[in-house]
Amino acid sequence: MNPLTAPVDTAAPTYAAAAAALGDGAYMLLDQYGLIVVSGDDAASFLHNLLTNDIQTLSSGEARLAGFCTPKGRLLASFLTWRDAQSVSLMLSADILAPIQKRLSMFVLRAKAKLVDASASTRLIGLTGNVAGVLAPLFGGELPTQPYGVIHGDADAQAGSLIRLPDAAGVSRYVWAVPAQTWAQYASVFGAKLRHEPASTWDWLAVRAAEPRISAATQEKFVPQMINFEVIGGVNFKKGCYPGQEIVARSQYLGTVKRRAVIAHVTQAEPVAAGTEIFSVDEPSQPCGMVVNAAAVPGTEGLASGIDCLVEIKLDALNRGTVHLGAADGSELSFSALPYAFPVQEAG
Repeated sequence: MNPLTAPVDTAAPTYAAAAAALGDGAYMLLDQYGLIVVSGDDAASFLHNLLTNDIQTLSSGEARLAGFCTPKGRLLASFLTWRDAQSVSLMLSADILAPIQKRLSMFVLRAKAKLVDASASTRLIGLTGNVAGVLAPLFGGELPTQPYGVIHGDADAQAGSLIRLPDAAGVSRYVWAVPAQTWAQYASVFGAKLRHEPASTWDWLAVRAAEPRISAATQEKFVPQMINFEVIGGVNFKKGCYPGQEIVARSQYLGTVKRRAVIAHVTQAEPVAAGTEIFSVDEPSQPCGMVVNAAAVPGTEGLASGIDCLVEIKLDALNRGTVHLGAADGSELSFSALPYAFPVQEAG
């Protein structure tokens, strides 16, 4: 099966047990992510000139994906971005936060913008399924209903911001960016009413959503289109220039994208690291792609549980022989349909 042309997979029935448990209501401490908060009069315009998406028109009621590229159009970071009355927040992989903050700060110059690592003062909590009973009271009795919708708690109540993400494996997902002191007050309440899952479960859901996260192992490896970043809304082709914009635009309009991201599964118990190369038996001497993100399938044990991966791969390798992890004789990958519609005209 070619996962780029297969019917969109929205229910992920293979993982019904895991999805049912998460759908009952669960929370995860997202320590694999960090948070950069950009404040000042020029915060939005400053970021608008650097990132792949339109930050200037970002409203307080929505979130957007965005990337930060090298001049050659290769992604240095991927972000979930949102804003409130005072600042713009950038959620990114924790292992690249410090160098990305430093690199972005080099562009401040005369702009009225200040970048702060808010990872210690703000907890990032992932939530799934039936969580309205514990969350809604903190946000005036309601939750965001659409993907990338955002609601903010009353400033005096210190409830932070709640972002709805696209569903994954048939389960609703939210990110709660909450002041650390507020989380300290509510942690026991959440623990009593919701299932506590490890951070790796959130990573698994992100893989099932085919939602890439750039980490230290994959920096400068991909033009946004190679990991479907424009398909899921991470690139705005109508905005002004940003580092790498010419390369990204050329790839889009000249049809030069020959690699894409797909969901794969490997039946093994050992972890799979981001950045691991994959190989086709049809061309065993050189890699045909790379693992972007990977996570163990939750709710199962032993060798049969396996690992789900988001892999970047040459399009022609999908139609020629089997694909393997690490080497041409490594564990075989099986592929499944993407959870979102794909521009089929680019897949040939």
